[in-house]
Amino acid sequence: MNSSKILITGAAGFIGYHLAKDLISQGEKLVLIDDFSRGKLDQDFSLLTKTDNITFINADLTKRSAFNQIEDKISCVYHLAAINGTDNFYNIPDKVLRVNILSTLNLLEWAKSKSNVKIIFSSSSEVYAGSLKNGIGSIPTKEDIPLCIDDISNVRWSYGASKLLSENAFFSYNKNYGIKFSIIRFHNIYGPRMGYKHVMPQFMERILVKNQNPLKVYGGRQTRAFCYISDAVSALKIIMESNKTNQAIINIGNDEEEIKINDLAKLVIKLSGSNNTIVEKDAPVGSVVRRCPDISLLKSLGYNPLVSLEEGLSIMMGWYKDIFSNSIKYES
Repeated sequence: MNSSKILITGAAGFIGYHLAKDLISQGEKLVLIDDFSRGKLDQDFSLLTKTDNITFINADLTKRSAFNQIEDKISCVYHLAAINGTDNFYNIPDKVLRVNILSTLNLLEWAKSKSNVKIIFSSSSEVYAGSLKNGIGSIPTKEDIPLCIDDISNVRWSYGASKLLSENAFFSYNKNYGIKFSIIRFHNIYGPRMGYKHVMPQFMERILVKNQNPLKVYGGRQTRAFCYISDAVSALKIIMESNKTNQAIINIGNDEEEIKINDLAKLVIKLSGSNNTIVEKDAPVGSVVRRCPDISLLKSLGYNPLVSLEEGLSIMMGWYKDIFSNSIKYES
């Protein structure tokens, strides 16, 4: 009987929760870690932690001692713990840097003596922002373009810079300790239970709860390509299970439906059944004009996105309508 376990850091967050739910449904044994500074101890996560074959640890990963609570039977790690959300990049950049960098360095210190553990590190499409602004690379964006920080004084880079440093940390520790890892760069993952700090749930809340009309759309002519959470989870598992992904950097996203934010707002309005109009506002300083991944490498491993934008938004809309109607406030 296989006694190995899978560790998920940041398990109470959006992606961590959905990944854990999927893995436990397949009979895996899980160790989940979170300190609820970003993720939420809501009813969904509370029920999940009561499931058989799940061990939950409430710990702050910026403290090295937190890793003393992790048992030795770990074979795989999904390192998702981080502070994200655009508002946080601008409002608490110091905490974004501190949490994201220290949690990664502490994980690597723990892992350097564990030769049989494979780690997936969740980086972000934010690392491409400076390059694309300076005409380096193209869209759809491949993983191998040179990376740069275009404006070191812009605190939005607190997040992207923390991911860049963490990526380099994995290669640096691998050089001396042979740590097995893959780096994945998420591109605009969305779905139920993603909180209110992202564009889709913000639209839904402002339409369904605040009845904002006209709906304010910031950077409406900018484009993004969104990937539904179940597709992202599928991609994570494919990368973890592949023997071709050690030291690889791989985009996770959907390259098939790049959309203007104005058009996204109109689609959310349509699915909500409202008649709101929109008014375009300036984009936040430092936000990128276009974002769409090249996922050729991921597709070569057997991945294809299955959920269309309209289908995913419809599922998400139903979930948020239930939350709003029950006056339950969840923030992640």
